[in-house]
Amino acid sequence: MLSTTALRAHLLAARLAGDVATSRETSLRSYRAFAAGDPRVTIGLDPVSRWSERRLIALMAAKCGVSADPARVRGDDVIDPELTLRALSAFAGRLGDAVRRRAPVLFGTGHPHRLLGFYAGLADAVSAAGCPVLTPAQGRSVDITTRFGVRTLTLVYVRGVALLREGAGAGPGAHTHSPLPVRLALEAAAEREGPLPELVVGDHGWVCGAGQLGIEAIGLADTDDPALFVGEAEGRVSVAVPLDDAVRADDYLPLTRYVLNQARLSQ
Repeated sequence: MLSTTALRAHLLAARLAGDVATSRETSLRSYRAFAAGDPRVTIGLDPVSRWSERRLIALMAAKCGVSADPARVRGDDVIDPELTLRALSAFAGRLGDAVRRRAPVLFGTGHPHRLLGFYAGLADAVSAAGCPVLTPAQGRSVDITTRFGVRTLTLVYVRGVALLREGAGAGPGAHTHSPLPVRLALEAAAEREGPLPELVVGDHGWVCGAGQLGIEAIGLADTDDPALFVGEAEGRVSVAVPLDDAVRADDYLPLTRYVLNQARLSQ
């Protein structure tokens, strides 16, 4: 069993929390874009209230531990490891509750190169506990607008986790913030007359897109991903866990063990 003390040390050593690689400039740029309603940053969430850049900075300071000073515009961002640990426990609580109810769960990631292993470990345990792990829209294509133009990607599942791949699905995993994949998956589930997921676990548009449609969603988010934390503040995202989402893939595996221990799903 991984103790809270050991995980806190790991978060800091791997720079999942503490001084992270995401720059203050990058985060502030995202806050300004979110305040302007840029869909590349709102990623499927339609905010209920108006979020100015200053209000977002205050929210992110409370949720992540970044500097609350609007005059601080340079340097690396900071994530408070205590906030990460607290959110991971809440994340585990919602996952464990879904399993106890045998609620259908959908896993999806826009960070397949970094976070696939984290989610796959959770999906394996959830499935082993007898909880349905859904795989709707397998093999369907979706057009995603990027700065390089429109790309046609294919929705595939790897160990129960949805992700996008280039072309017909044989290419490498694609990084995306788009809510279109979760909308495609939910549409496919509805076409088959269910079951629809009662919990969506993931990041980026997977969480915000599901939460916007009224489905419980939990996930991971960096300091330049304000949409998940706004969704949490407005009651459409159940849990947003603050951490750097672009470190080595292996560095997320201790988080999987910790969440499974907390959820009482350890294999």
